[in-house]
Amino acid sequence: MKPQIIPLLVSTLTILGALRASDYPVQPVPFTAVRVTGGFWHERQEVNRAVTVPFALKQCEDSKRIANFDLAAETMRRRAAGEMTFQNTPPTIFPFDDSDAYKVIEGASYALSVSPDAALEKHLDDWIARIAAAQEPDGYLYTFRTMHPDSPAHKWIGLQRWEKDPESSHELYCAGHLYEAGVAHFQATGKRTLLDVCLKNAELLWRDFGDGKLRIAPGHEIVEVGLVKLYRATNDARWLKLAQIFLDARGPGGPEYNQRHKLVVDQAEAVGHAVRANYLYSGMADVAALTGDRRYFDAITKIWESATTRKMYLTGSVGAMAKGEAYGADYELPLDGYNETCAAVALMQWAHRMFLLTGESRYMDVFERTAFNGFLSGVSISGDRFFYTNPVAYDGQKKNNSGFAGRVPWFGCACCPPNLMRTLASLTGYFYAVKDDSLFVNFYAQSEGSATIAGTKVTLAQTTDYPWKGGVRLAVSPERPAKFMLRVRIPGWAQNHPVPSDLYAYADGLSPTWSAKIDGRDVGAPLDHGYLAITREWRAGDAVELNFDLPVRTVRANDHVNATAGREAFERGPVVYCVEDPAWKTPAEAFAVARGAKLEAQPRPDLFGGVMALKLGDTTAIPYFAWDNRGLPTMAVWLKRSP
Repeated sequence: MKPQIIPLLVSTLTILGALRASDYPVQPVPFTAVRVTGGFWHERQEVNRAVTVPFALKQCEDSKRIANFDLAAETMRRRAAGEMTFQNTPPTIFPFDDSDAYKVIEGASYALSVSPDAALEKHLDDWIARIAAAQEPDGYLYTFRTMHPDSPAHKWIGLQRWEKDPESSHELYCAGHLYEAGVAHFQATGKRTLLDVCLKNAELLWRDFGDGKLRIAPGHEIVEVGLVKLYRATNDARWLKLAQIFLDARGPGGPEYNQRHKLVVDQAEAVGHAVRANYLYSGMADVAALTGDRRYFDAITKIWESATTRKMYLTGSVGAMAKGEAYGADYELPLDGYNETCAAVALMQWAHRMFLLTGESRYMDVFERTAFNGFLSGVSISGDRFFYTNPVAYDGQKKNNSGFAGRVPWFGCACCPPNLMRTLASLTGYFYAVKDDSLFVNFYAQSEGSATIAGTKVTLAQTTDYPWKGGVRLAVSPERPAKFMLRVRIPGWAQNHPVPSDLYAYADGLSPTWSAKIDGRDVGAPLDHGYLAITREWRAGDAVELNFDLPVRTVRANDHVNATAGREAFERGPVVYCVEDPAWKTPAEAFAVARGAKLEAQPRPDLFGGVMALKLGDTTAIPYFAWDNRGLPTMAVWLKRSP
């Protein structure tokens, strides 16, 4: 199908020109209004709910992360009773370990929102009571200091509060994840127990930072995002102001490692620690939307181009460098790149916010690529083994996974498992969005949901086996006949470009097609910013029938990417593939596909609960997200072409 292309008369800046100092121009349909009912993401969400959530709860307890709160409470209690020199030594490794408990609470709360569970809710109530007991009277909550107050319990902690936060203490980082958890728990249960802990802590931050006297740039960003969520939940403008204060405290003259080298509004390149960076850019998007300040948007637009057109892997992962867990130079994408799972999570959060600011599908194209590949690879099919790093080649031996070879149950620095958990639990919040009389369809999965467009409630139901099959039936049923625009995302890969830049391109000469029909007739609607824009009066029973061709595609990287010279990769739809050898007979650098080899999809119900594999001549490739689920292998995404 070759629909008419609307000239891009409405530029991104014009779209942003409509930005009000109230919120994003495009509003997401909340994840609680949509549920997956079968297929690919239903399987992943069910494993997350049934396995990963209880597993993460137990790991936080077994690793003593929850005990930290008990010990902090004990120190305060015994000192108040007269034991003025009593203190406890932290039993865990890092001063940011509190944040792992907060992210687990957030993810578990999202799971509760979708599937009520009295036992899980009681478990969270117990944790929250222990967290509240560890909060100091003025609102300070940071267990490593509270349990060991006479001297720093870790070299990253300063003698005074906040003193070392710009470098390493993570006090504000923990606060940010606390706020996200508190809002999620309140929205899931209606209980204010954790939200009140958050507000008490935020009041302290307002006293210390809100008057402008104390100027500290958070060393690990996330408090900005957390404060915005707190603002949305309470409508207290102080929390939005604090988020902006922390953004504007960065630079100039600090290290690139944590993005303190320039004022945030003057930054134009993705640099430094990739997780910190992507959380920062997400916070900048929030403040741009809620204040109407265009400077933040202009900056993150430039940074986005840097990150995704010159520094992103085919799998949608970012943060290539092990040193500093950082973005590298332009086109510096080594095959054994670091690619922290948390960086993929944060990139998805940032991508979604860029879409909400602009209404452009290219951001959701990146979101989809990351979700199916560099994000999902971070958790095993069983739901209880994890990757911290996600390279696109592996030698079968290197201890690159936070000191381990292959997937492991948990980490000393355990930021990634709960990050995966909370994202999977709330994934349906990225499916749909609305703007005025337009309904955006961004993500394809067997699901049911509802949204309100121009005052009319519309029920939505997707029937599909995406990504394994290219058919999607989207039933659109308004409660009464209503005219509105349905904006259906046509993925970039379906338009013959894997990413919205020249970083990667298809090299097979194929011209796959896609189609859209209503009542058996082709939809003659135009493409607008990557969306098939269908305006009509919709009635109950209407349905859009989409069909995407899904040939096996051959991908080559830009010539500037030295690491992939002479190599090709393979994908089908949004899924990137790799070749692995659990027997280690083939080194990663030696994997090859013969020129002219027949490429075909091969259903494999016997693998990983059922996937579509690829036959590449004599070689079988599996989805990248599923590698290292049947023994520690050698693995490669980029394969040599042999004669």
